[in-house]
Amino acid sequence: MTARRSHHRRNRVTVILLFSVIAGMVGLSFASVPLYRLFCAATGFGGATQRAQTSPTRISARLITVRLDAQVAPGLDWEFRPLVNSIAVHPGAQSQVVFRAVNRTAAPVTAQAVYNVTPTKAGIYFDKLQCFCFNNQTLAPGASVDMGVAFFVDPDILTDPSTSEVRSITLSYTMFRVPESTPPTASAAPRTRSPSLN
Repeated sequence: MTARRSHHRRNRVTVILLFSVIAGMVGLSFASVPLYRLFCAATGFGGATQRAQTSPTRISARLITVRLDAQVAPGLDWEFRPLVNSIAVHPGAQSQVVFRAVNRTAAPVTAQAVYNVTPTKAGIYFDKLQCFCFNNQTLAPGASVDMGVAFFVDPDILTDPSTSEVRSITLSYTMFRVPESTPPTASAAPRTRSPSLN
């Protein structure tokens, strides 16, 4: 009888331990995305950009070309593109670019953009003041939205030995469909809507 109780007790402890491990793994899987975003934002890893409140007071006379790229993930029938393909910027000066998204479907669709910068080592010097990334964009059938990105390239990119040769940076966005259960959030200005692209 004692051996049987001991065996049941061990089984119960094993089951509890297994459920605890599974619950911990599920919790980590939900936390991994925000933790990864924080890590990338702090280090510039993987071309993650930085966030800033104001532009620097120092502006370089040299120019860096910022190329703009936009892609749509499979499963999202939207048009998504920058209004210009590239701009020349003075490091330290604030610049703004606009991307346009158009819903080509016959139903409302919510999507969200993620971004990266190449070369990845330049990510730590690419500072966003305002961005539509990670904000849900809900568009009615045939509707469009213009979404602005305000940014500057930190002048320190020119004096860092690992980035001093960089003369071109690509800011790339990929737009993904958001599951319908996710409520929409406000997006960054400027934001204008029109029924068609024309």
